[in-house]
Amino acid sequence: MQKFVVLIVFLGLLALPLMAQKAEVFGGYQYLRLGSDNSNNGTGNAISFNGWDTSVTGYFNKYFGVTGDFSGNYATVNGVNVHIYSYTGGPVVGFREGRVNPFVHVLLGGAHVSASASAGGMSVSQSKNGFTTLFGGGVDVKVNRAVAVRLAEFDWVYYHFSDLNTSNDNVRLTTGIVFRF
Repeated sequence: MQKFVVLIVFLGLLALPLMAQKAEVFGGYQYLRLGSDNSNNGTGNAISFNGWDTSVTGYFNKYFGVTGDFSGNYATVNGVNVHIYSYTGGPVVGFREGRVNPFVHVLLGGAHVSASASAGGMSVSQSKNGFTTLFGGGVDVKVNRAVAVRLAEFDWVYYHFSDLNTSNDNVRLTTGIVFRF
């Protein structure tokens, strides 16, 4: 039942941009840093991921809108392949006049983490679903009326997976192309 409710909310977020006055579709590269290098002895447990990010944003006027964001991140840690997928949505406030367009957003949703390893002809895999929150923003620079470049998007990322020890020192950096309709 819980998955059904998440699906309905997710589809509702996707439908909101269709009612908007202006829409944007973003696609690009994402760097995710889990954990921190700050510890008492100078060695941390930070893990770097590379991946992709895509989003759909519908603006109801010049400043307020809603975003649906989807991303995938990949890393190999001590021979274990780790994948993190997230699906989030929420309000966005942007300044959409002129050539430089800053924005801020708060995105809430779900995340799926999986890990797999193979050794000696045996394979082991594990996966979990959890909750994620993103707080951040970025800057788009217009190339023309229909295309912009997302110079940078910075987000603080919180993950919560039951039975997993997760850090709150997570950040992501995203860059790519924005198509405007």
